[in-house]
Amino acid sequence: MFVTTLIAQPGALDATLVENLRNAWGGGDAVWLSRGTAAEFTMPAAPENQWTVWDDMQALGVDLVVQPADNRRKRLLLADMDSTMIRQECIDELAAEAGVGERVADITARAMNGELNFESALIERVGLLKGLPDSIIQHVVDTRITLMPGGQTLVATMQAHGAYAALVSGGFTAFTARIAETLGFDENRANTLIVADGALTGDVGHPILGREAKIQALSEITTRLGLTEADAIAVGDGANDLGMLGRAGTGVALHAKPSVQKECAVRINHSDLTALLFIQGYADSEFVG
Repeated sequence: MFVTTLIAQPGALDATLVENLRNAWGGGDAVWLSRGTAAEFTMPAAPENQWTVWDDMQALGVDLVVQPADNRRKRLLLADMDSTMIRQECIDELAAEAGVGERVADITARAMNGELNFESALIERVGLLKGLPDSIIQHVVDTRITLMPGGQTLVATMQAHGAYAALVSGGFTAFTARIAETLGFDENRANTLIVADGALTGDVGHPILGREAKIQALSEITTRLGLTEADAIAVGDGANDLGMLGRAGTGVALHAKPSVQKECAVRINHSDLTALLFIQGYADSEFVG
């Protein structure tokens, strides 16, 4: 059995659209998870024209997800931070304060799209931050970082239903510690900016947390909790997330780079982080926070 979920901006999902697709695909009765925002229906098999219809739905501002019905509700959330749980890339914001914003942002975009090696790109970008006072980190957090909508609800709702939440970032612990505390994550992992005499040295701690480290985090945390990787939902937007997105039971490309989207079966482009609850079958009446 398969489940089709349609998600749009609040109030933008048309009931006729849902019914027309349900009829075309021979689905069961539509269930509204959030009236005007998210609906789902079951089907005996995945439709052959899924991605053609996905393209059509994207043009209408609707995210479409088709997945097996079994084991949809996950017991582990593994999330990237930059451009996923927050709207920004922290290193780009630091670079803007250092006056090298455009140069660093270009490297970041190419690395996240898989055009550059993540580790070497990170070392190059951090080197450009040499000499910044470490107080700039708190300044950036306070003035430049905004949360991705729906993040607190996602974490709190999954935890209320027994799930564990881990923030696993290729960014920096100076940021993940604050974001994890704000959003209520159970743990966080990231890279370490080296500081000496109150300033950034331009170096990053090793080993660098990149693609393989995110896969390792998924393996380690599921083993520790007595879960399998199929019990996890992972979310990210960059090429360094593809490993964990491919290994988790559900891997979600959220507002992701084109090269990342084409590798993922679950793609969310028009909705916020509460989409991860809808695709697990949560109704908005079950949301926490």
